[in-house]
Amino acid sequence: MAPPATERKCILRLENISLAFEDDAKVLDNVSLEMREGDTKIILGAAGAGKTVMFKVALGLLKPTSGRIFLFGQDVTDFNENSWFEVRSHIGVLFQEGGLFDSLNIEENVAYPLVNRNNQTPEQAHARVEEALRFVELGHTLAKFPSELSGGMRRRVGIARAVVTQPELVLYDSPTAGLDPITAHTIISLILKERDTRNTASIMVTHRYQDGQLMANFRYNPNSGDIEPAPRGSEETVDTKFLIMREGRLVFEGTEQEFLAHPDEYVQKFARPGAS
Repeated sequence: MAPPATERKCILRLENISLAFEDDAKVLDNVSLEMREGDTKIILGAAGAGKTVMFKVALGLLKPTSGRIFLFGQDVTDFNENSWFEVRSHIGVLFQEGGLFDSLNIEENVAYPLVNRNNQTPEQAHARVEEALRFVELGHTLAKFPSELSGGMRRRVGIARAVVTQPELVLYDSPTAGLDPITAHTIISLILKERDTRNTASIMVTHRYQDGQLMANFRYNPNSGDIEPAPRGSEETVDTKFLIMREGRLVFEGTEQEFLAHPDEYVQKFARPGAS
């Protein structure tokens, strides 16, 4: 049985984060959230709602106008780039469309987060890359280039790169965007596999309620190698929260049941299949 949230290590905490650019338009407005070990959060919202910007703030790529950022138990808000470099080594990121480098082969793409790690020999890095690619069932693609792979395969390589450092936190930015339903299901299955085999804290930005539904209600079974429904009302039930963003603000956070029952029309828009 999973320990209570208060007994699990805090991985990420955003406290009253606001961000405004030069025209004074707020792209984030007093956003707060907390992630603990094994937590899953599904973030939905219209284009321009601030979802990806929140990711960039959590990664130190954008500095908030106000508020504090805590990662792995330390206040990182005022860290310089060198300090952020070490913090980011504990975070995996799947960028939109996979975000692979066209000029690098698959092995080089997946190895990229390991390149500047002083504690990794080339042999150790190669072994980690092979392991990560086997994890996404693409062990045969080491020497290929992104242009030689399908869109779904490139997304799977992106997952391998995100998890190659065995991070405590993984951010997934629209992992199923533009994919057919079968391939999208495969991608979510791999995300579940990463979460459930390593107890990884996972944040997913998506336009598809179906993605969140799978994350909330299914688990990866290492014995069968498949995902399966999590028994309702048992200690196996997945603890997943849905968050809705609107114009830079978090307007809802709650369980799937609370999400589906919420009376607000904007929130309900994202509970309908195909909503965006």
